[in-house]
Amino acid sequence: MAHPARNASAADILNPSRIFFATTKTSMGKRLLQSERNAELLVDVLRSLVAERKFKLRDFVIMSDHVHLLIEVAGEMTIEKAMQLIKGRFSHRLSHEFSYKGEVWQRGFTEVQVMNRQNFESHRTYIAENPVKDGLVASAEEYPFCFSTLARKKMGFVSSAQVGRG
Repeated sequence: MAHPARNASAADILNPSRIFFATTKTSMGKRLLQSERNAELLVDVLRSLVAERKFKLRDFVIMSDHVHLLIEVAGEMTIEKAMQLIKGRFSHRLSHEFSYKGEVWQRGFTEVQVMNRQNFESHRTYIAENPVKDGLVASAEEYPFCFSTLARKKMGFVSSAQVGRG
């Protein structure tokens, strides 16, 4: 019996960490993350999950109705579980701390695995330029709810310069 060819390299098979570009949207496109209060709450949720070592965040941007993440998971953690933690904790805190009633997130999310440095950098560029493309700021450095701005302020995120994917 013929065996199908394997496309994955041995290094990728044995590599315990994986980086994904993931996007999730708010329910029905509500501009729920537009308020500074809610965006800061999501930043706090992300920071707390990073501090708990659930995953590493390599980059992100919080837009009014969606969030883009470059997220690294390792070991038994899956991208599905990581996204469930983010969405679930944010929804719980929004409900309990701010008495929000209603659906917060759309079901599911999209993700693509980042396979090399070039792919990683193209996703980082996309994330950085998202607020500029939407006309929210003139330059990416001005946008407050993104990884690079918060990392410059030393807000508890791992520097993306520490990434060594090849």
